[in-house]
Amino acid sequence: MLVFAVSFSFLFPFLFPFPFPCVRNDRRYTAPPMLKRLVPVLALLACSHAAPAPVAPASASEKSWIERSNQNAQLLLDVTARFTPEGAARLGVPGIDDKVSDFAPGHRERVREATKQALAELERRQAAERDPLVGQDLSILIDAAERNVKGSELRERLEVPYYSLPRLVFGSVRSLLDDQIAPARRPAALVRVRKYAGIEPGTTSIVQLAEAETREGFAKGLLAPSRLEVENDLSTSQFLIDGIEKLFQKYGIAGHEEAVGTLRKQLTDYLGFVKGEVLPKSRDDFRLPPELYQFQLEQVGVDIPAADLAARAHAAFTRIQGEMQTVAARLGYSDYREAIKALKKAQIPDDQVLAFYEKRLSQIEQIIRDHKLVSLPSRPARIRLGTPAENAQQPAPHMNPPRLLGNTGEQGEFVLPLSVPGKTEQKYDDFNYDAAAWTLTAHEARPGHELQFSRMVESGVSVARAVFAFNSVNVEGWGLYAEAITLPYMPDDGKLISLQLRLQRAARAFLDPELQMAKWTPDAAREFLQKEVGLSPAFATEEVDRFTFRAPAQATAYFYGYIRLLELREAAEKTPGFDQQTFHDKILAQGLLPPNLLRKAILAAL
Repeated sequence: MLVFAVSFSFLFPFLFPFPFPCVRNDRRYTAPPMLKRLVPVLALLACSHAAPAPVAPASASEKSWIERSNQNAQLLLDVTARFTPEGAARLGVPGIDDKVSDFAPGHRERVREATKQALAELERRQAAERDPLVGQDLSILIDAAERNVKGSELRERLEVPYYSLPRLVFGSVRSLLDDQIAPARRPAALVRVRKYAGIEPGTTSIVQLAEAETREGFAKGLLAPSRLEVENDLSTSQFLIDGIEKLFQKYGIAGHEEAVGTLRKQLTDYLGFVKGEVLPKSRDDFRLPPELYQFQLEQVGVDIPAADLAARAHAAFTRIQGEMQTVAARLGYSDYREAIKALKKAQIPDDQVLAFYEKRLSQIEQIIRDHKLVSLPSRPARIRLGTPAENAQQPAPHMNPPRLLGNTGEQGEFVLPLSVPGKTEQKYDDFNYDAAAWTLTAHEARPGHELQFSRMVESGVSVARAVFAFNSVNVEGWGLYAEAITLPYMPDDGKLISLQLRLQRAARAFLDPELQMAKWTPDAAREFLQKEVGLSPAFATEEVDRFTFRAPAQATAYFYGYIRLLELREAAEKTPGFDQQTFHDKILAQGLLPPNLLRKAILAAL
């Protein structure tokens, strides 16, 4: 998400070929299959109160090649703006706030055809390109387009189209009804609602279109959605439906009552359709066809076989447990599990959480300055608690994204959920205590995702590297690495919890693929995460939901991206005069290059 890191609350498949990245999150965290249509894209926390180290502006030569690269990226942005305008607007494409996605029959084929046309032009330009940097970006764009086409074809061939429409509409409305959105843009949210409801002339209700598409998929005998996914949607959707109306009331959008009321009834009826027609046909087995799961691993950036990844993760899990035992002993405990339980007892009252995290951020910034870990930007950070609707949409700590294109000062937000709404509200105890705030702040804020994305916004990188190179390995690897370079300067209780969350990321990298291999059941995985990693029932449930239906494969990216950065650092340290601040600044200056390209760029620059 980027979740428990940068979350991609939702991702739309064209910009991020993977069906979801989430923000779900930590995120990110990718969006579940039903959200493959819309965005929130990338996420970042906005910044610190520290005096900034100046960010060098792009030179004239850099601006020249970036401008040329961006002309190529515009081909794919145009396709996105045409078929998923809510996502393109969220990125920063202007003039399309009142447009909505194409859900009419044949929409997948239309997107593929437009993508293939853009792809052919990109390949033509690549053949004639002589600038190596522009050529590299063309490779990124071509790869994104090819995977988007492949993923669309796979899903249309294999899966029943199923959408969580309350989640989709809430995310769309939320992206316009926000304190950082210019007031003049906010009324477009009502236009979107009118179009979703089929009230606007020439439009058809999104509910009618989605129901027809789902029924057609069942008639073809395609793979039904999992019962876990459908039951979760039914238990959380009312919070999202309520949240839509609350947003219009909060921002005083005149004349919203009739359209929002009409859409509310349609979405409520849609839940009846889901309960009456989808749930009875849903499958008990959450596992994906092997070719689809392998594709999703590739989409998040994992380029080794799942079995190899799981083996490396098992070895790391055992090693980290040993490190945790050592730290727990220094804290006076014989077992790290008991130490975690004891530390969790001192919960921060809900009304003090924000102030506590803001203070922790300033402490970490001082560590960064004192030990010259990386150059700091200048903006103050935005941290807030999640609303019930947001917690239903994204049940884990996550980043709401800033505008990546044409940013005029918009900032990301680090959002903390204190509970998970559903049939039975579940309370987290994983984030609201002193020791946990160290690593979560390092991951989401500094030196983690906030630096990653604010550096792209402030200093300027190409659209290809900021948007189309995005995958979870490229993003979440840095978040986990950021925790690791901060850990040596934390107090022992903070070190223990930072190691605990590293343990969690290793567990993800074998539980996720091994659930697909039927080596675990969801209940066994939840029990393991609670017992061996020390997660609360709420957090363990959110994790297993992620593995099984919210975003299969995505959670493996944290561990894999982290070990690839460790390998890069090991190689870089062999160069004469290695300096970690310079090393880290150069990584951030590259945008979101995949590990292989990043390795070449960094080692050539040192």
